[in-house]
Amino acid sequence: MSLRTQWRQLREVEWRDLDLKEAGSWPALLQGLCLIVLFVAVFWVAQWFLAAPRQATLDSLQARERTLLAEYEARAYQAANLDQMRTQMAELDARMQALLEMLPSDAEIPALLDDISDAAQDHQLVIDSIRLRAPVPQTFYIEQPFDIEVRGGYHEIAAFLGSVAALPRIVTLHDFTLTPVNEGDTLRLSLLARTYSYREDADPKARAGNPEGGDD
Repeated sequence: MSLRTQWRQLREVEWRDLDLKEAGSWPALLQGLCLIVLFVAVFWVAQWFLAAPRQATLDSLQARERTLLAEYEARAYQAANLDQMRTQMAELDARMQALLEMLPSDAEIPALLDDISDAAQDHQLVIDSIRLRAPVPQTFYIEQPFDIEVRGGYHEIAAFLGSVAALPRIVTLHDFTLTPVNEGDTLRLSLLARTYSYREDADPKARAGNPEGGDD
């Protein structure tokens, strides 16, 4: 049967009288169209209810694969450079230890103040006061501020500051005030100094050695 004849039969179909029970007697073109519609509907349902969730799972697994691949590449790089990284860590530990040795402990702060007093006397300065302030805890260290007030000549004061900066313990100097006094060329120096002590309770290694994290 030609396509033209089938098309004519399709146009002559009374759509209201169509019965699924008599689908076998429908025109061949109508049957074909119904099969196409049924195939599209089945395909859409399968895609929506079966393929779509699997596609989401596939996308998730592919993203996970990329993440794992990036982690593998990073760890492979670390493994290839492990000896170099260990050497760098050892150097950093040595530098850190050297810096920690420059920080006075609580018991060494009085001796540090004595060193500052000795430096002032060595440069022929008059010490008006060296007074500790309350310590200021920080995240990884404790800041110990103290006020210094001395009198003397300009060059002697400059030499004194150089001696304080050259002390083996870390001392930072702040808030300088230099005023003349009624004694010829005598000047009065007032400043805020700070030294620092390391907080052992902030050290991860110390915490690992003391899981309870409490004081004895």
